Amino acid sequence: MSNKAVRIFVVSCFCVILAATALQARKPNVIFIMVDDLGWMDLACQGNKVVDTPNIDRFAAEGMRFTSAYSAAPVCTPTRAAVLTGKSPARLHMTTHAPGGFLPKASKFLPAKTLIDLPLEHLTIAERLKEAGYRNAFLGKWHLAGDSRRGAMGRGNVEFYPEAQGFDINIGGCAYGGPPTYFDPYRIHTLAPRKKGEYLPDRLVDETISFIRKNRDKPFFVNLWPYTVHWPVEAPAKLVEKYSKLKDPWMRNHGYAAMIEAMDTAFGRLFAELKDLGLEKDTLVMLTSDNGPFLGVAGCEPLREGKGYLYEGGIRVPLMVRWPGRVRAGSTCDTPVISMDYYPTILAALGLSRPDGEAPDGESLLPLLEEKKGFKEKPLYFHFPNFSWHMKNRLGGAVRDGKYKLIEWYDDSSFELYDLAADIGEKKDLSKKMPQKAAELLGKLRAWRKSSGAWMPRKRES
Repeated sequence: MSNKAVRIFVVSCFCVILAATALQARKPNVIFIMVDDLGWMDLACQGNKVVDTPNIDRFAAEGMRFTSAYSAAPVCTPTRAAVLTGKSPARLHMTTHAPGGFLPKASKFLPAKTLIDLPLEHLTIAERLKEAGYRNAFLGKWHLAGDSRRGAMGRGNVEFYPEAQGFDINIGGCAYGGPPTYFDPYRIHTLAPRKKGEYLPDRLVDETISFIRKNRDKPFFVNLWPYTVHWPVEAPAKLVEKYSKLKDPWMRNHGYAAMIEAMDTAFGRLFAELKDLGLEKDTLVMLTSDNGPFLGVAGCEPLREGKGYLYEGGIRVPLMVRWPGRVRAGSTCDTPVISMDYYPTILAALGLSRPDGEAPDGESLLPLLEEKKGFKEKPLYFHFPNFSWHMKNRLGGAVRDGKYKLIEWYDDSSFELYDLAADIGEKKDLSKKMPQKAAELLGKLRAWRKSSGAWMPRKRES
């Protein structure tokens, strides 16, 4: 072999080594999808027998599906803040959906004070990932920037937008809790019109795909929080017609079922794009919901109640996680988990440290995802001292510890106890039959509220 050939061979070997090293050193991408108002029973893979969701079903089968996942609150704004910070709504003092202020005329209590902007001093997961060299994109519903009635087209308080919380781009995020319409022109000032009649889930997935293509050679973090399936109920006419012919106790609005399938179709294009780009194995994808469903459009059986309530229908949500090579396909997990767990999970998955005091209310799910020991199961706490938009809920808090769940009502200090393993529908109150267990959980709940600095409702002056 000539000297030139030897040099070429050595250089080639060196390049191969460098390439292999680069592959090993590549940081995983993260896509976090949080659907709005998607109920625990709203997907075929969750047991729904009406709606067609083949793409999400396939996605769930390719990873781990959690059966006891919870949102941090039964409404949207506090859950979104909890996901971003790893801190409970009680600790953040963000306990209801913006703008808040709902008060029934007959109520003897005033709801607790609440923030409606996510304070900038809280370190978000996007800020942590940006420090680690990630390119971050936010797409969809933000709802952490004040009152949407302030300014035109959902403007609210722009100083609290995603761009101020660690995201490089923001497409669609503003103060809106729901879009004026799902069809272009959307009348959302952070989402320019593109094609009249275009459907919003399709647009947001198109924008997500565009971002991924541009950043495929560097680590990226995508927060895709579609406005779907929040009110208003609007979907492509063909899908509405499809479901209008079906009858089922779950389906109270045919357009809602159509919205879910349309969302599923859009997500299918995103999942296919990851595969086509060869990014599936390099990308951790999580899919969940911010709270239970709006009961005006769908049932939640076997769960009790829905959005705006502390019963299971309001806070138990779907959660699926896919990460080929790290998360076993077709696996399930029954361990109770909650929104605050996602922040430390993402950090752990990317090999990033969590300083003391950061995301104090969450626990990394990585041991569960990898089916290893090390997960510290803990009680899950909820604090909802505000009236929801329907003003039919009672002000209260809740704790789930193992199979037991206790709800405390703030208006009269009464409480209810349920065995969720035997009674997922919360039909049999065990508080009188099991006073010691009720007292134990009540003590834990009150101690947690005190340690979190939770703001409480106060008696209304006559």
